[in-house]
Amino acid sequence: MEIEKLFLIQKQLNDRIIQEHRLEGKDLFTEVQLAFLVELGELANETRCFKYWSRKPSSKREVILEEYVDGLHFVLTLGLALRYTNVIIKQTYPYLETMTEQFLEVMKQTHELNRERSNENYQRLVDSFLGLGQQLGFSYEEIEEAYLAKNKVNHQRQDNGY
Repeated sequence: MEIEKLFLIQKQLNDRIIQEHRLEGKDLFTEVQLAFLVELGELANETRCFKYWSRKPSSKREVILEEYVDGLHFVLTLGLALRYTNVIIKQTYPYLETMTEQFLEVMKQTHELNRERSNENYQRLVDSFLGLGQQLGFSYEEIEEAYLAKNKVNHQRQDNGY
């Protein structure tokens, strides 16, 4: 995964949104964190991993991947806000036994980052989120391709006054 490239692309979208919505100089860190947690919840909802009461299967893989990259947009934005874009990307990540536990771990790391905005906590968030992606069965190539496609959609949405 070319994470440096993704940070650059995300910065361009963020800069556009900040300029067009006249948000210069505003600290949006907590808004971005909440947006990420909402996207993470939407992703969990599509996987249905926690819905022990339901027999309905998870959404199609493409839907889950799109929700995952929605979250990636916000993970990258958090790194940009911290000015920490020199993250270490590993080939594989350990993940917890169940997907539900992994979702909770990502949420925990998000809250830890809110408690202390450090590079180490950001790296742990990235690690847990990429671990979730691997647990979902996505390759870095799939993630990057889907991210780039969704980024185009996000620019189109801005063009149309989203």
